[in-house]
Amino acid sequence: MGQHAKAGLGYALFAYFCWGLVPIYLQLTRGIDGFELIGWRVLSSVVVAFALVAMTRGWARMRQVLRSRRDTWTLVLAGHVVLINWTAFVIGVLSDRVLETSLGYFLNPLVSVVLAVVVLGERLRPLQWVAVALGAVGVGVMIVGYGEVPWVGLIVAFSFGTYGLIKKRVGGSVDALSGFTIETTAVLPASMVMLGVAVAVHGLTVGASGLTGILGVAGFGVVTAIPLLAFAAATRRIPLTWVAFTQYLAPIMTFLFGAFVMHEPMPLERWIGFAFVWASVAMVSIDALGHRFRRPRPLPPAA
Repeated sequence: MGQHAKAGLGYALFAYFCWGLVPIYLQLTRGIDGFELIGWRVLSSVVVAFALVAMTRGWARMRQVLRSRRDTWTLVLAGHVVLINWTAFVIGVLSDRVLETSLGYFLNPLVSVVLAVVVLGERLRPLQWVAVALGAVGVGVMIVGYGEVPWVGLIVAFSFGTYGLIKKRVGGSVDALSGFTIETTAVLPASMVMLGVAVAVHGLTVGASGLTGILGVAGFGVVTAIPLLAFAAATRRIPLTWVAFTQYLAPIMTFLFGAFVMHEPMPLERWIGFAFVWASVAMVSIDALGHRFRRPRPLPPAA
């Protein structure tokens, strides 16, 4: 593995470790309306992004990205997709559905496989079909046994899978900081509408958790920026299949936090459902590794 790939793998592991800590961090903001929190999160992220651009003198790089209409609109789309992901994740954690957000990120590899078929026209290998079927059975068991569709988990899974696919399209031509800055700026209007609606309905709740909540909101820009920048840097350096392996770190951390710290209910049907999903994740991983090692290596050049 070259230094470039090692750096990419390190960035990916760091990004998912940070995302695994976010449910713990969000406990600082309990009592704040979810939509309002997203509005503050985007606003603080924009401030942090432009501060980083100024510190690193990245204005020229960002102007270069903006000259490409294709890259700019792709980043605008990516920003709105990740806004959906943030919203589902924050509302899930603040409404004591941490395990459901964990389910979403466990399902993400399956979503990536499905998107590869639907969007990129790829064909599934036999083991991938088995993995998708097991994942679907797992979700079905939870729906039947638990009496409701895990909407938060499904939205988290599909939104982040789509985000990864979009980021891969511009990974080679857009640096991490410019991409993050353009994405967060693009969703500022939508997030301000969310903030305004939340304040109109519930009033300003940012002080509901006292000074701890205010400091938590203030630090949200840094908490958001760091893993997203690392994720963008990773997707530029390593294949998406490698990123898929590292992503299990965050949902494992989230699952352990939800089940054993927050003590969310884990009836038998939820254990069975998660077991099917974990089996499907194992199938995807085995298939990806096997496919990678089966690919013929290029012949050395003739002397």
